[in-house]
Amino acid sequence: MTRALRLICRRLIGSIVVLLFVIAGTFLLLEAAPGDAVDAYVVSVGGDAGMIEELRRRWGLDQSAATRFAIYVWSLARLDLGHSVAFSRPILDVILERLPNTLLLMGSATALSFCLGTFLGIVAGSRPGSFRDRFLSIGSLALYAVPGFWLGLVLIVVFAVQLRWLPLGGIETIASGKTGAERTLDIARHLVLPVASLGFIYLALYLRMMRAGMAEVWRMDFILAARARGIARRRIVLRHVARNALLPLVTMLGLQSAAMLGGSVVIESVFSVPGLGRLAQEAVAARDTPLLLGIILVSAVLVIVVNLAVDLLYAALDPRIGSSGEIA
Repeated sequence: MTRALRLICRRLIGSIVVLLFVIAGTFLLLEAAPGDAVDAYVVSVGGDAGMIEELRRRWGLDQSAATRFAIYVWSLARLDLGHSVAFSRPILDVILERLPNTLLLMGSATALSFCLGTFLGIVAGSRPGSFRDRFLSIGSLALYAVPGFWLGLVLIVVFAVQLRWLPLGGIETIASGKTGAERTLDIARHLVLPVASLGFIYLALYLRMMRAGMAEVWRMDFILAARARGIARRRIVLRHVARNALLPLVTMLGLQSAAMLGGSVVIESVFSVPGLGRLAQEAVAARDTPLLLGIILVSAVLVIVVNLAVDLLYAALDPRIGSSGEIA
């Protein structure tokens, strides 16, 4: 069995245990919350005692929590996430309809923050203590301190309201009839502001981590030896300093996926992007517990998959990492 295959097997076993904890913990927390889907439905449309009793029986809410949990776990084993009472549709269909928008937002924001943050970190860390190092460090600190929703509102006011360069929100122009490249360009225009709002916050984090990592590597003996041999500074920066400082950022990339997913909930609400974040907001408002459980479960699977990919990338970049994930 190859090293990568052993690593995948170990991670998959651990992921199943994590998912079981997520399912049980989320179910218990939602059970502890007051009210249910019937209460939310009656508040919005009204109803008598007979109707309430019928709805509870039809939606399975008249059974005990232990029975409903056992039924839910058995349904998950058959890849059935259940039925949404708010949308009157299978939960898997509702989630798959919104998931691409969230993946597009998260993927674009992650690419922007990681690539640009790493580049600016190299620029700052290539000459520690210089003016550009201090300028980028102070700028990143100020950017990191700004809340994502506030940055989003500022971008909307400037670029959508005042300058009218970009759309206010949404994922694309409704009923535009655009197809192919024209539709792709339309979606890209709608994503500029939400991706910038979500990505700029984490860009500052990657910049500071890369800069700090490079400052540490600069003091190592093999860098001093390379400088003593007269190797060009640019070559030392790119081939030795930046390469060694990049590994912690790869680890952070996996850990940051959970935070990025949480941040997308706020950004999707600010820019009216129909993704998992807005879907979760709608599920909470309707007290649609099965839908909320499905969203959390899919989000947990997303984070686990991203972390597994990052582990494999890390193992490929550093051969000292064994199948156990520890340095050999």
